[in-house]
Amino acid sequence: MSFWDKFRGAKSSSHPAGSGKPDYLSEGITLEKRGDYDAALTSYRLALRERPNNVRVLENMAIAFSKSGQLDDAIRSYKHALSIEPKLSGAHYGLAYLLLKRGEERDAAYHLEAFLMDAPTGPEAERWIGHAKRTLDQLHTPTESKDDVMPAREFPGTIE
Repeated sequence: MSFWDKFRGAKSSSHPAGSGKPDYLSEGITLEKRGDYDAALTSYRLALRERPNNVRVLENMAIAFSKSGQLDDAIRSYKHALSIEPKLSGAHYGLAYLLLKRGEERDAAYHLEAFLMDAPTGPEAERWIGHAKRTLDQLHTPTESKDDVMPAREFPGTIE
């Protein structure tokens, strides 16, 4: 039974493949999809307690922090994930756009370049790759003002 099921007084149990333990990562993803970011973050923290170096959990935490306006915590989560797995493309991408929001263009460009060096593949990935390339081009164009840089509104979805 998950933490939130216990909290709500549920009687049934849902554990991953007979492990006897709740799947806090899946629970967090479900809560995040519902827009309950605080509860999702609680589940992600519980998942991290079980596996402190789980980069999937750290990336999802960063996304939830971003969506709830806790940008400093999101940046810390992405940096923690990158300290564990330096080529983690999703963390480079998300971190780049958070740094842009703070006006840290040089660091943002570094992370966009790192993302593009190890970019994911597939049809959906093309959207993120194109966005990163356009933003990087705008950052490298000296005649553009900061207001012309692509807004950092989009974050990749929850990592499942």
